[in-house]
Amino acid sequence: MANGALAELEQWLWGAANLLRGPIDNSDFKAYIFPLLFFKRISDVYEEEYEQAIKESGEDFPENHRFQIPDRSHWKDIREKTENVGQAIQYAFREIEKANPDLLYGVFGDVNWTNKNRLSDELLIDLIEHFSQKNLSVSIVEPDILGQAYEYLIKKFADLTNRKAGEFYTPRNVVSLMASVLKPKEKESIYDPACGSGGMLLESFHYVKNSKGDVRTLKLYGQEKNLTTSAIARINLFLHGVEDFKIERGDTLRNPSFHNKDILSKFDIVIANPPFSLKNWGSKEWSKDSYGRNLAGTPSDSNGDFAWVQHMISSMAEPDGRMAIVLPHGALFRGGVEGKIRKALLEKELLEAVIGLGPNLFYGTGISACVLVFKVNKEKKKKNKVYFIDASDQFQKGRNQNYFNPEHAKQVLDWYDGFENIENHAKIVDFSEIEENEFNLNISRYVKKNHEVEEINLKETFKEINKAYDEFIESENKMKALLKEVKL
Repeated sequence: MANGALAELEQWLWGAANLLRGPIDNSDFKAYIFPLLFFKRISDVYEEEYEQAIKESGEDFPENHRFQIPDRSHWKDIREKTENVGQAIQYAFREIEKANPDLLYGVFGDVNWTNKNRLSDELLIDLIEHFSQKNLSVSIVEPDILGQAYEYLIKKFADLTNRKAGEFYTPRNVVSLMASVLKPKEKESIYDPACGSGGMLLESFHYVKNSKGDVRTLKLYGQEKNLTTSAIARINLFLHGVEDFKIERGDTLRNPSFHNKDILSKFDIVIANPPFSLKNWGSKEWSKDSYGRNLAGTPSDSNGDFAWVQHMISSMAEPDGRMAIVLPHGALFRGGVEGKIRKALLEKELLEAVIGLGPNLFYGTGISACVLVFKVNKEKKKKNKVYFIDASDQFQKGRNQNYFNPEHAKQVLDWYDGFENIENHAKIVDFSEIEENEFNLNISRYVKKNHEVEEINLKETFKEINKAYDEFIESENKMKALLKEVKL
């Protein structure tokens, strides 16, 4: 599918969202549009698989389909309805989930489709007819293309709900940088404990695919607390054609989903952008954590940043486990219990790099963030060292939000891969120097900015000041003359 056709598909999907304006709040669009899109996709694919089976053998069997769609639960069944449309949609969703309990349980979310105050029959008929305009079978819309269009919608919904968007969306070029730093490979397991809409898992998947690795051998795992967002993540992975993944809904810090009794599951790649400085995250439970995640101490209940760090470190597999986490800059230098935890983690010789990003890149917050990179086994040349990268100038200024573009991500990745001192931007720091700084990781302590001072020609500057003053006096005299004319 050409770029023009992709753009047309994106605009068509956005047109569906626009039908909801008025009765549905902008922040809720995604809870309605994504389930309908997925329903349309699996219905069209089912019909395609059915026709292929009849053509090849003259009859159809359940094993011909990845997803089972029971009677009265097909898209065409809903399209025939002219009243109580919401009830028919809700029935179809529940029947499809029951018919595919291992794959689709809860995937359609918990929207009340029968609320006619919000969703009149007329509105739902318009939505169904809009989605019926295109056939979304695999032969017509490949998974990569539909996945790109889905990501476009996620980004559009994030733009609509800026303040809340950070809960489910991380700027894609930041995600791309993190995946490129970790360099996932085929046959590896990848885990995001705060997976949002699944962007970090997908970017890791794309990295392997673009590296010509066999993505069928990847295993993707994610946990997400919000029901709607976890459903969006699952749909996202399904629509991209990902085969082997598991997204669980739940509170990772209180109740991690991936474990064997009291032994936390281990993964080759751990990657996340967890909620910044989360309050009431469960420190009381963590003080006696049965999984032993408080390996460097228990953070206070007013800030969960280092709870996420320790959970992710505890989730890295031997011998090549590696992780990247987005944190607010304050995590690099805050004192108290965080300072003690940071010291203990640094002494474990796991931290490889600290990458400082520019301001106002993330939805819902204007503060600067950083990416911390940890590895179970650092390269020999990186032992007892931490690589500091100041990428705070790598962004494009925007009106409401700044942008971290592909060229910025490439520049930072080049610095990271190069692992060398770069004036104004990067420095390899010995552990002893960090120790002297009382384990403060504030990037400006290590990467010094040498600002060029422009030479000033005093004689010319004095002339310009006098000229400006003369112009001011002339303007003032003209103003006085005008006021005198009108007798003021």
